[in-house]
Amino acid sequence: QVQLVESGGGLVQAGGSLRLSCAASGRTFSSYAMGWFRQAPGKEREFVSAVSRSGGRTPYADSVKGRFTISRDNARNTVYLQMNSLKPGDTGVYYCAADQRGSYNYAPVRADEYDYWGQGTQVTVSP
Repeated sequence: QVQLVESGGGLVQAGGSLRLSCAASGRTFSSYAMGWFRQAPGKEREFVSAVSRSGGRTPYADSVKGRFTISRDNARNTVYLQMNSLKPGDTGVYYCAADQRGSYNYAPVRADEYDYWGQGTQVTVSP
């Protein structure tokens, strides 16, 4: 089992940047594919990005492509989400998730493919 703790959220003006971090407990972080999802008020949770166990697969939602970058540091048991050129539409609670079932080069994009979830960190982008 793994525990996930997100950090780095906050209030930022449109056009600004934030870097989210997700720290995982345990010594098997490298065996998990990792993902970021977000949920805006009154909306369903949506996929943002993911990174495979290999680090070689990094899909993105179309809405964030070219602005967000996901990365992982297995030595620090941490996955990051660098968010640039933020827009008010990026506002929401951002969740980190871990998948232990996928293959080495697989990066899940569906929420039901993930086994563990963090508590979330709030990101608010003002106009």
